[in-house]
Amino acid sequence: MMKKLALAMLLCCAGASYAAPEPDAFFRAVSVDNASGVRSMLAEGMNPNQLDAKRGDIALVLALRDDADKVFKVLLDAPGIDLEARSANGNTALMMAAYKHRRDAVDALLAKGAKVNQSGWTALHYAASAGDLPIMKILLDRAAVLDARAPANITPLMFAAREGQEGAVKLLLSWGADASLKSDHGWTAAQFAQAADMPGVVAIIVAAQKTRAARK
Repeated sequence: MMKKLALAMLLCCAGASYAAPEPDAFFRAVSVDNASGVRSMLAEGMNPNQLDAKRGDIALVLALRDDADKVFKVLLDAPGIDLEARSANGNTALMMAAYKHRRDAVDALLAKGAKVNQSGWTALHYAASAGDLPIMKILLDRAAVLDARAPANITPLMFAAREGQEGAVKLLLSWGADASLKSDHGWTAAQFAQAADMPGVVAIIVAAQKTRAARK
């Protein structure tokens, strides 16, 4: 009887040693850039693509949001990592990298095969909103859809105009962005800029439209 009890306790302890890691602990490790902890939990079977129940982010997006660079590299090389996985709000890792001005992360994600174009919001929308011209050029050179339509039919040009990103607006227009398109609100990019009190952007768009009309 004693031998059976001892064996049962041994098996119980062994099972506890290999218990699956808790998602909360995993996402805490991601947020604080605990690369060794994240690596260990992945090796123990943690799904690298699951959503954080508290913040609604996937681990790759959370790592970029919280500047957890070491963890980002661990996740990027993790078996089974899905570069197209989305956070609850639709963000992909490439979108977050574009918004955070993380050209190194953008390059790393693209080298791993991340898709430039997505349905809905795209990395170009985010780069345009942030006014990051180098990242915008990288995406455009990789055939990013210039007039991609996000929810409510918002284009990157509208997004840049609303945020007052004059450089981004000029770049998109130079690539041929259509300033006449309207969102579901019935607004053009110039109207978005006007509503946001961005007269400089309005002037840029109006001048570009006049120049384009004169060439026809």
